Amino acid sequence: MKKFYFAALLSISMMTANAQEPTIPMFGAPQVDVKFDEYKAAPQGFDQERAGIAKGTVKLIEYQSESVGTIRKANVYLPPKYDAKKKYSVLYLLHGIGGDENEWYKDGGVPNIIMDNLYADGKVADMIVVMPNGRAQKDDSRAGGMGSFRAFGDFDKDLIGSLIPYIEKNFSVYTDKDHRAIAGLSMGGGQSLNFGLGHMDVFAYVGGFSSAPNTMRAAQLIPDVDKVKKENKLLWMVCGGADGLMNNSAQLKAFCDEKGIPCTLINYPNEQHNFVVWKYGLYNFAQLIFK
Repeated sequence: MKKFYFAALLSISMMTANAQEPTIPMFGAPQVDVKFDEYKAAPQGFDQERAGIAKGTVKLIEYQSESVGTIRKANVYLPPKYDAKKKYSVLYLLHGIGGDENEWYKDGGVPNIIMDNLYADGKVADMIVVMPNGRAQKDDSRAGGMGSFRAFGDFDKDLIGSLIPYIEKNFSVYTDKDHRAIAGLSMGGGQSLNFGLGHMDVFAYVGGFSSAPNTMRAAQLIPDVDKVKKENKLLWMVCGGADGLMNNSAQLKAFCDEKGIPCTLINYPNEQHNFVVWKYGLYNFAQLIFK
């Protein structure tokens, strides 16, 4: 098992500054015996721009980070006909080790298009989507690579201490945990599991898409089984069946099944470490939260 994670980490680290998330080869059959939840294909066109529907907007914001000591950036998706007189829930959507606040929005994730289509079909609750930079260090550019590993681990301080207060001050959103969700891809998936389950007083909904080896082991994530059963409203994961990082999600799913904790893990058939899986994750996760 240690060799497996070392190889995965090495693969992640061997990236250039502007690289996309790496493809991690499957090292043999999955080593964790787990029962996957049913895969249901997303409808054709769920991630394609549609004419004749109302469109949301994406706004780049800047906020002062107390933990990092710099001005940091995030993209915020506002749904069609955003109304400051209403209250909205918030999904914090995190990127991978090769990205930044623009990865979801500009590198192939099309979260605005996915959300616009879901709104048009009446499939999601009212929410905004915040896409921050999860690399909590002064130089938070993509150039950091594996050298930013600690900064990803420290991001919860910036997220909870500075970004969430900024969002709640500047947008018309609810300020309780039942109206906050966190999810992400790859490194951001591991962050979401670590931070979401580690701060259940802040987040009620947690999602991990192809979560990376930064994901804590299940016993660390869930030291109090009864607390998770009581306070977590959704623990939802997806990973490609040909993705060498499947075990990061599978070990958590197996633990939850053993302890009777509600948890979903979908094996996306034959897919690797890519936006095919992550867009599917957002499409499904967004429909399940805040309801």
